[in-house]
Amino acid sequence: MKRKGKNVKRIPLCVDLDGTLVKSDLLVESLFALLKQDWSSVFFIPFWLMRGRSHLKDQIARRITIDVSLLPYHESLLDYLKLEMKNGRRMILVTASHNKYAHAVANHLNIFDDVMASDERINLTGKKKLNQLVQIYGEHGFDYVGNSRVDLPIFHEARQSVLVNPEFGVETRARDIAKIERVFEDGQGGLNAYIRAIRPHQWLKNLLVFVPLIAAHEIENTELIWQSFLAFISFCLCASSVYLLNDLADLSSDRAHLRKRHRPFASGSVSIKHGVILIPLLLIAAFAVSLLLPPAFMGTLILYYAITLGYSFWLKRKLMVDVIVLTGLYTVRVLAGSAATAIVPSFWILAFSMYLFLSLAMIKRYSELLDLSNTGKQRAGGRGYVVQDMTTIQGLGAASGYISVLVLALYINSSDVRVLYSQPEVIWLLCPVLLYWVSRMWQRAGRGEMHDDPLVFAVKDRISRVLGLVVVIVLVAAS
Repeated sequence: MKRKGKNVKRIPLCVDLDGTLVKSDLLVESLFALLKQDWSSVFFIPFWLMRGRSHLKDQIARRITIDVSLLPYHESLLDYLKLEMKNGRRMILVTASHNKYAHAVANHLNIFDDVMASDERINLTGKKKLNQLVQIYGEHGFDYVGNSRVDLPIFHEARQSVLVNPEFGVETRARDIAKIERVFEDGQGGLNAYIRAIRPHQWLKNLLVFVPLIAAHEIENTELIWQSFLAFISFCLCASSVYLLNDLADLSSDRAHLRKRHRPFASGSVSIKHGVILIPLLLIAAFAVSLLLPPAFMGTLILYYAITLGYSFWLKRKLMVDVIVLTGLYTVRVLAGSAATAIVPSFWILAFSMYLFLSLAMIKRYSELLDLSNTGKQRAGGRGYVVQDMTTIQGLGAASGYISVLVLALYINSSDVRVLYSQPEVIWLLCPVLLYWVSRMWQRAGRGEMHDDPLVFAVKDRISRVLGLVVVIVLVAAS
């Protein structure tokens, strides 16, 4: 029987937090933040978990603070809750998250009368949450707002419930066992959001695995082309796994960034839990493909993954070390192409790659600092740089780019070039082309127009594509 008037107002509205009020999971989020802050914590986590999830949550909460003002809230649900509060409804935040985070959210939103959350003694989820609600408010003495499969018994015992972006199959089962007042569907980005999360546009960098094949003039060898293609697929899968991991580790800094806050995990358009599942799946797929290639390729892939892990959780915060590591990651792709095809990389390719990629890495960091300066901030979050470093980075990066042109000139003048080209003097035309391109890239960065990774920007940039065509024409003419 439907209650009316003041009786309805006295029915408290109990609201879940993870996946409901916020499009995130604070346990997973705080866990990745802990690993980023101190990677050695990975050795303590199993021992904490052996003492129960409540102990694990408490130990993480002791070490990690989350800026709740940046969390991706379900705005339509929040509007509904504020309206209920104005109508005199008693509001209770009921969550399995640690009470440190729950109280921070409650204080930020200022709409809750009370908070029920996990602490060191109790993990307030499932039956424990249900028992506490029934003990305080009685059977059917409360309304509940939730989203997950574990909430089904609570939906059954609530007077009525509100579903928010329910997990697969939850709405159907909930309607069979409970009275559903309404359903909010506003927080998931669909397939497009998942595609954006794995960043397929960044796969363009993995085309570098084809460089040894092209440099050795083996582009007509179908077997080597197939091996290079498999290497490309493997690197794409591995890189996407790393991108997901990196985004989960950078949630707080991404949400504070002008553009990165729109990334799928930071904005909540992709479930953090789904990201945790996709990371190992993509990595397993990458290594499965690598089994089709020579063992040396798998070794290179392991090296790449180890470096990216170090970069994501530690090295990116080290001044100048981060750009050296980024340079190394570009170069490792070239080495992976060599390992996949058994083509020994020349000294010239490695030297040229090192200086050119260092310049591109510097462009990336310079562009980030320029964005920071334009917003009035002085220090990059999670980085070792301050705005005053822009001039230094610009000088070092431009110099490195010009040195790559010098390496190209020395190669053209070496005896090695005559082995592959019948008219090597034609290749001299590449020097002014590369000088112009490097200068233009830095000029674009100085104007604040370098919003993508430099290599991705180059592929999208019309002038860079024209210059790339000129390079192909010159190399064909020199052959």
